[in-house]
Parts: sequence; structure tokens; C-alpha cells
Amino acid sequence: MSRVTIHDVAREAGVSVATVSKVINRRYGVASATHARVEQVIEELGYESSLVARSLRSHKTHVIGILVSEFEPFSTEILKGASQAIAGTGYELLAYSGGGRPGSDIGWERRYLSRLSGTLIDGALLVTPTVVDPAAPVPVVAIDPHAGPSGPATVDSDNFAGAVAATEHLLELGHRRIGFLGGREDLESSRLRARGFRHAMEAAGVPVDPALVGVGGYRRDSALGPAATILALPEPPTAIFAANDLSALGVLAVAAQRGLHVPDDLSVIGFDDVPDAASSTPPLTTVRQPIQAMGTAGIELLVALMAGQTDRETHVRLPTELIVRGTTRPPR
Repeated sequence: MSRVTIHDVAREAGVSVATVSKVINRRYGVASATHARVEQVIEELGYESSLVARSLRSHKTHVIGILVSEFEPFSTEILKGASQAIAGTGYELLAYSGGGRPGSDIGWERRYLSRLSGTLIDGALLVTPTVVDPAAPVPVVAIDPHAGPSGPATVDSDNFAGAVAATEHLLELGHRRIGFLGGREDLESSRLRARGFRHAMEAAGVPVDPALVGVGGYRRDSALGPAATILALPEPPTAIFAANDLSALGVLAVAAQRGLHVPDDLSVIGFDDVPDAASSTPPLTTVRQPIQAMGTAGIELLVALMAGQTDRETHVRLPTELIVRGTTRPPR
């Protein structure tokens, strides 16, 4: 189906292109009856003026971009929360990814902003950006930035407290030989989760065995090797805390391959509470990061900043919550 053009509207309404342009741009000089007829045809044909043309006329597109390195469970949940918050703001959403892979393309957000700013978007949510430029061409809010809440407006969750809660849950169940599968080492959120794990272990007087610590990289496939190495030890752990759910699901897969029953032989806990966590077998115990609420908060903060509300708090940190399901129990 071809795109409806301004010429199609003019032909159907029986007026000139110039008249349709006046109606679209709310200019004077069009009779009320003609104005109503043109608007009716626009509605019937589903005509939309291009974002580029709109921006050239008004220097505003009324579009907010959500820019991500790739669409994976975390960024998809952010998008859901953002879409819930956009209603009534007068803005539309444009989700954009250049198809990159996290950790392999430093500076992707600068290129994306350069491509879209000025003609396609008025502001942007940057999801886990590697770099946030204070001199960005449009207002931006960073969701869980690599470097943490420094500089521009940011939204994140309490990763440290969440990791402490996860580790304390395993300790309270009686586990002492606890493995840890860390996330991406370039992310502040990952470093905070590792710090929270070590803090809780130290507070309980339980030493961390370096042999039980690996890097899962926040992805299921990259977690398989480190999980297999840890579980193949002569003295394997009775529990593993994986720094995100995708890594935890990788641990479940490796445990099944080795004939281990979760949670009888091994307890596993993740972090994030992505949709797949509740549907795993068994359902995954995890720390719920309010990902959709982070997207909602990001939109609300960005809209306020774009409206010139400079008195707003520019760092929003949301609480995390332990969700106990079927992958944790006391050790045998």
C-alpha cells in the first residue's frame, strides 16, 4: 500500500495543495467549511506529514527516541514502560537500534543521536549507553549508563542493595559455598552487583572462594562456559548467584546437562526478573529490577527537562525486590 500524499488529500477534497498545506500548518485564509472538509479527508485517508517536513517547519518533531545498542529483554521492557508513560504528553515514540552488540561498539549513542537529532527526534532515552555526551544535540536521559549516575540525567535501580538481598537470601537458607557469576565488567550496575555480593558475604563472615567466581557477561551463551567450569570443580558450590537472569538461565541449562537437580542439588538466583524468569523450569528466584518503571520514569524525567523544568531531581534510583520462586532452598 503506497503512502498517502498531500496531493492525494488535495485531489480528494477538491482543493489545491496550498490549501491543504494551510490546514495542516494551521494558517489563516481557509474558509471554515473547506477547513472541515480537508480535515475529514485527512482522517479518512490516514494522511501523515513526514517528521522531517514537520521539523523543518516548526523545529520540533514531537517525537522522543529510545536508542538502544540492540533489542534484548532489558531494553524491550524499558520500551514497554516508556510506551505506557507517553500517553498524554503530546509526544510519540521512535525506537531505534543500529543492530550493534553490547560491549562491542563503544560510542554507538553518539552516532545514533547525530543521525536522528534535529530532524527526527526532540529528545532521547539512551538505554545502557557507553558514553553520555553532556553537549548532546537534544535533551537526553540515560537508563542504567555504563559509568553510573554522573553528568546528565539518569535512571537506574538499586543494584547494590539487590545483590545484598540475593546473597543474604542464600546465606539465610544455610548456603556457605556460594558461587558468583558476574556481569559485564564495563557496566557500573554490574560492578555494584559484584560489590553487593562481596559485602553480604563479608558481613556474614563467609569467605569468597575465587574458584567460585566467574564472568557471565549478562548473556546466556557467554554464561555457559564459566558456569560449567564452576560446577565441574571437585568441591562445587551449593548455590550460584548470577548477576542477571539470562546468565542464571544459562546456569540452569548447565546444571541440567550435568544431571544436577535444581534446587535440590544446586540453588540458583538471578537478577532483573525478565519475563522468561517466571516461566523457566523451575521458576527462577531473582531480584526484581523495576525495568518497565525505569522506562516510565525516564520518559517523565525527559519530558520535564524538555519543558524547561530545571528544578527536577536528575538522578532517579528505583528500589529492587527479592522474588523467591522455585530455584532456591536450603542445601542438603
